[in-house]
Amino acid sequence: MNSDKIKSGPSGASVRTLFYGMGYIREEIDRPLIGIVNSQNEIVPGHMHLDRIAEAAKKGVSLAGGTPVEFPSIGICDGIAMGHDGMKYPLASRELVADSIEAMAKGHAFDGLVLIPNCDKIVPGMLMAAARLNIPAVVISGGAMRAGYSNGNVLDFNSIMEKIGAYRNGDCTEDELEEVALNACPGCGSCSGLFTANSMNCLTEVLGMGLPYNGTALADTGERVRMAKMAGVKIMEMVEKDIKPRDILTVDAFRNAITVDMAMAGSTNTVLHLPAIAHEAGIKLNLELFDQISEKTPYIAKLSPSGHHHIEDLHRAGGIPALMNELTKKDLIIKDCITVTGKTIGENISVTPVADYSVIKPIDEPYRNRGGLAVLRGNLAPDGAVVKESAVAEEMLAHSGPAVVFNSEEEASAAIWDKKIKKGDIIVIRYEGPKGGPGMREMLSPTSSIAGMGLDKDVALITDGRFSGASRGASIGHVSPEAMSGGLIGLLKDGDIIHIDIPGRKLAVELSDEEIETRRAQYVKPEPKVKSGYLARYAKLVTSANTGAVLEV
Repeated sequence: MNSDKIKSGPSGASVRTLFYGMGYIREEIDRPLIGIVNSQNEIVPGHMHLDRIAEAAKKGVSLAGGTPVEFPSIGICDGIAMGHDGMKYPLASRELVADSIEAMAKGHAFDGLVLIPNCDKIVPGMLMAAARLNIPAVVISGGAMRAGYSNGNVLDFNSIMEKIGAYRNGDCTEDELEEVALNACPGCGSCSGLFTANSMNCLTEVLGMGLPYNGTALADTGERVRMAKMAGVKIMEMVEKDIKPRDILTVDAFRNAITVDMAMAGSTNTVLHLPAIAHEAGIKLNLELFDQISEKTPYIAKLSPSGHHHIEDLHRAGGIPALMNELTKKDLIIKDCITVTGKTIGENISVTPVADYSVIKPIDEPYRNRGGLAVLRGNLAPDGAVVKESAVAEEMLAHSGPAVVFNSEEEASAAIWDKKIKKGDIIVIRYEGPKGGPGMREMLSPTSSIAGMGLDKDVALITDGRFSGASRGASIGHVSPEAMSGGLIGLLKDGDIIHIDIPGRKLAVELSDEEIETRRAQYVKPEPKVKSGYLARYAKLVTSANTGAVLEV
């Protein structure tokens, strides 16, 4: 065992005495030491209940002959960080999550890890740590929140964001706004739509690092607790058999994850997180692979914000195993990938047919014949930009219009609220990329305001920042290179004509090469927005969005 090097023999007496001081007995010390990484806190709805999940996981480890040792991880709520300077931190915190787990696992020579995340950046951060450390690891997420209800309407977090836009537009009263606020998030769990947290929890299952239904079993159920106990049992099997994350996180596993992502139109943030996880496993995922897989993957599950179904509906329809089973009918899933169950992904999904074809469409009757995410290129994004095509109104799939340029999210939001944006405009928000933000803020506030004001079929938004998984409309993010790295988005002026062609995968601005060179010669790079602390260090090390915004070593 890995932990024997610190606890066994005469030289291990100094470690044993520390364990004795904490109340451990010798039999516990002699067993495999399993780190239980718990991101529970009282500021994230998806994490407030994770102590219950951790207790169940510890019971499973003990039942299977191991010694569970719990330690914490941070977790930021994107919804609370949204719309102010706090939003600079969530993506950057992904690296802190991974780094802190590495430090704890290496410093204490754990034999295996049970990783307990639930929300946006914590899930990929923990998966990155698992791939980097490459010791046996199982992920057990906290589970999805139930959808909310009010006056016969189904609600989720996106409902309140868009209701704020409606209120600012004079289309609802303050009491009506508060009614939605009271009911949109009815309890614990990751917000109920296919936003970033649930996208990543589902893809954790597809990658093979989580048990079946990790992505869809609800937070407040006995099923979730049973799954946590089983995760504790499975980590002991993995330690015994020496099955490690890099045995699971293969190129084929990532191809499966991208395929499912396209089939259900997950958050655009998955295009940041999957390459970052792969990077830690020594695998390079480029944007071309996402587009190649999208081209041949039918879009068969339409969940909020693209549609009206929620995670609970997907779970009742058979969850991710049923969706993958449907995809096997056109040989779109690579079945021989190993998983934390000890079985292959093919074995895991073979017994779960679709239970409700109104939620998961038959593969021969998809919503669209290609995936829900699209990668655009052109002179405005030579290294790529990303859009959730499935959440774009048909009228906006191809659109040309004048740029209205802003150098921050706050400037753009103020203009939207002041009704300075006209139908046909293309809002450009720059200096919000990984380096320029720094931290690549999500733009849910402006996109929700646009949707809430009824402009999502008339106005597009382009940014070198990113979007919440809850965003909908012609919201094009991850523009690379970003403005702070010399991208053309930094040279745009009000009135420049931008051409968007999502079916054609094009994003370009109507400028001659001569005009571009003239502007580049006159360009003055702005001062960094943050000059001290963690974000300043992050900005110096972070790479472009098209590479997953990983840190350079």
